[in-house]
Amino acid sequence: MSKDFYSALQGRRSVYGLSKESVISDEKIQEVIEAAVKHTPSAFNSQSGRVLLLLGGQHDKLWDITKEALRKIVPADAFAPTEEKINSFKSGYGTVLFFEDETVIKELQSKFALYKDNFPIWSHHASGMLQFVVWTGLEAEGLGASLQHYGALIEDQVSQQWNVPSTWKLIAQMPFGKTTAQPGDKEFKPLEERIKVFK
Repeated sequence: MSKDFYSALQGRRSVYGLSKESVISDEKIQEVIEAAVKHTPSAFNSQSGRVLLLLGGQHDKLWDITKEALRKIVPADAFAPTEEKINSFKSGYGTVLFFEDETVIKELQSKFALYKDNFPIWSHHASGMLQFVVWTGLEAEGLGASLQHYGALIEDQVSQQWNVPSTWKLIAQMPFGKTTAQPGDKEFKPLEERIKVFK
């Protein structure tokens, strides 16, 4: 890692200014993703997280799909800002797509009926942790990223385009690339209002 954990934690922000460059190799990007998928915790060690890594033209295709899906629902006279936003994601180097495999969740619901209602919730917890680990890992290697949620809007097209199993539920999309514009200052609420310590 080019940064230690706490530096990466502090540096991880929503970065929207991205370029079609990477400061690390595709192999290193894949290594970050693989380490995150392998080592991020999940309830009952379910390992239900699934990922697609889209680079180059495949990354561009995702955001073209998203733009056209939005064009169908956003009024034409209001589409310019939407198009600009999607183009900012497309201007990145790649995208990580996060899924949860519902087969795994249903199997756990069947096997541990007492916790049936909890497994979908725990699945989203695990996905959130995986997203955070990937995001922080990319930041540690010098790449900017943001997290987007166009799942229901593009899920069918994504499944068809990349032959995604029907049991994989699309949760989030993370465009990333070399940072071209730093995010603004972030305000923090006082920690004494957010943490209580008892000794």
